[in-house]
Amino acid sequence: MATYSVHLRLLFLLLALSGVHVLGAGFGINYGQIADNLPSPSRVSVMLQSLDVSRLKLYDTDPKVLQAFSNSSVEFIVGIGNEYLQDMADPVKAQNWVQQHLQPYLAQTKITCISVGNEVFMSNDTQIWSNLLPAMKMVHNTLVNLGLDKQVIVTTAHPFTIIGNSYPPSSGTFRQDIIGYMHAILDFHSQTKSPFLINAYPFFAYKDSPGQISLDYVLFQPNEGMTDPNTNLHYDNMLYAQVDAVYSAIKAIGHTDVEVKISETGWPSKGDPTEVGSTLQNAELYHSNLLKRIQQKQGTPAKPSVPIDVYVFALFNENLKPGPTSERNYGLFYPDGTPVFNIGLQGNLPGIMYSSASNINALSTFSLVISVLAYLIHA
Repeated sequence: MATYSVHLRLLFLLLALSGVHVLGAGFGINYGQIADNLPSPSRVSVMLQSLDVSRLKLYDTDPKVLQAFSNSSVEFIVGIGNEYLQDMADPVKAQNWVQQHLQPYLAQTKITCISVGNEVFMSNDTQIWSNLLPAMKMVHNTLVNLGLDKQVIVTTAHPFTIIGNSYPPSSGTFRQDIIGYMHAILDFHSQTKSPFLINAYPFFAYKDSPGQISLDYVLFQPNEGMTDPNTNLHYDNMLYAQVDAVYSAIKAIGHTDVEVKISETGWPSKGDPTEVGSTLQNAELYHSNLLKRIQQKQGTPAKPSVPIDVYVFALFNENLKPGPTSERNYGLFYPDGTPVFNIGLQGNLPGIMYSSASNINALSTFSLVISVLAYLIHA
């Protein structure tokens, strides 16, 4: 333990000397754990706090993770799985869940949001659609009854497939089969002042239509972009167009008072031969360019004064995720703590650039820091 403390102090000294803060404020990461080779939550806590990560999103309420981040500045979104939605509509079961899975950690861990369900409208099971809002309402009511509703908000994360039409962004609409559900969910968000969460992946659109969609457009690289014929707003990337299409869909059913936040986005560093664009180079470009825009506090063309709010997927490559190869290669880091690619951003300090001699020195220091991080995870 003494040796570990010495190395930990060395790590923070290196970070202080180099000014490295790879991830800055306003940037969150999804911490998935569908793997059998990940470092312990306590090691992850050291790693992420040293890199100035301030926000994490879980898909459950893993007590080991919540305890590992106690007395830290990291804010959490925690999740309730789709399989529990029916139970959460019951007041007794909802209260038991809050008292067992949330309350014990609130004094020391900053849990600020509960995502009730995840991508519910991806399912073909309409019963789970019907269970979603009652579960959200009951969890919120439980928080109100326990005096926790000012501390913890309630929402749910949607897949982008809830959008029936996304082009042009100003004509965005929800799918016809879920409009009734969206009306009621948006009323809830309006009443509780909670955000509307969307999982948006330009990668999927490019993979499905690489001949019709510009790779530069989806990677935030210089490109001609597109102009919305209805608003004359110019878009130089697909993610912003997707977010504004969601805002348009929300407005189309009567709401202008609900903020949209990106609960998942990312780009895989590896994929099957049929998964066009899933390369290490593209993943690095997507994340590094996105992070630069977050640092600049950019808003979308339709909401220029509202900085984009993003949780990247995911923290680690997860080797047990089912599906195509890409599903196991969305991580920013390998399980040993080394970065899959260099995202080239240092939070509120000058960004790492690849061209100047001084920044080559910064990159060398960065590599040393990463080596120390990897050692700590293995220690």
